[in-house]
Amino acid sequence: MTFESSPGQPPQAPVPLSPQEFKATAEGILTNVEWVIEGKSHTIKLAIAVMLAEGHLLLEDVPGVGKTQLAKALARSVDCSVRRIQFTPDLLPSDVTGVSIFDPEKRDFVFKPGAIFGNLILGDEINRASPKTQAALLECMEERQVTVDGNTYKLRSPFMVIATQNPVEMEGTYPLPEAQRDRFAARLAIGYPDINAELALLDRREEYNPLDALRPVADAEMIVRMIAAARAVHLAPELKRYVVDLVAATRTNPQVRLGASPRATLQLLRCTQVLAAMDGRDFALPDDVQQLAVPVLAHRLIPTTETTMGGGDTKAIVSDILRHVPVVSNPGRY
Repeated sequence: MTFESSPGQPPQAPVPLSPQEFKATAEGILTNVEWVIEGKSHTIKLAIAVMLAEGHLLLEDVPGVGKTQLAKALARSVDCSVRRIQFTPDLLPSDVTGVSIFDPEKRDFVFKPGAIFGNLILGDEINRASPKTQAALLECMEERQVTVDGNTYKLRSPFMVIATQNPVEMEGTYPLPEAQRDRFAARLAIGYPDINAELALLDRREEYNPLDALRPVADAEMIVRMIAAARAVHLAPELKRYVVDLVAATRTNPQVRLGASPRATLQLLRCTQVLAAMDGRDFALPDDVQQLAVPVLAHRLIPTTETTMGGGDTKAIVSDILRHVPVVSNPGRY
């Protein structure tokens, strides 16, 4: 595997993808993942939307509800390079990004890439690693590159980090800092399955693990084409203003000490475009924004001390903002 520290030829534009092809492929990935994660269609759909928006996904929930299974199922549904990082307290930054090692034969330092060099990166229990190791992901996630010993190495496209973490109240965890959380496009919780879904899970796993039977339904090239197609989804000026108004409301809310960043605005729009494309539309609607507002915005907010002591929750704050910010009219294609 060769890693270049200087940019090569500009990549060729991907072959256009029709709305019907986009929808069919997205539904194929969704069906594939649902074979492993029963009864969580909406959560899976949002996870796929984050991937096709070139975002990163944070899965936060209690142990045992299928966070790692969802990440693995999504990765196995796409035929591309997959790497897994098990975050532990003794994991070093160089284990993630790579390190330069002296080669006696070449009499020079040779770069040995770390686990971050892949298309889909599964970071299990990210908040069990030290803050120093967590920070090794900052450049990778935002700039899609790694800098080691003054040399910069580009990461391949598509590139996505799917990280799982236990709630911060769990023993032996290090809370992610604001800059790290802001680099995740969305935070999702899987939750416990309902009775029927849990019974289906027991029946399905009597003879084998359904994860072992998954086969890819798309490849890296198709994902790149889908990303390009989603970028072409029409965003009416009124809809853009609606998104900006929602994000701005988080910054002036008296219950919030730190509101959402401009990065959040961009990622909310990108995910909105994907969600519209997944429904077979070439234009976005306020409904798309409203489905994504809580997953995309809530984890970026820092509530005031009074809000926390009163049992306030950032999800409830975003939901309240959605109720009070006026919905634009006629935001579809002109």
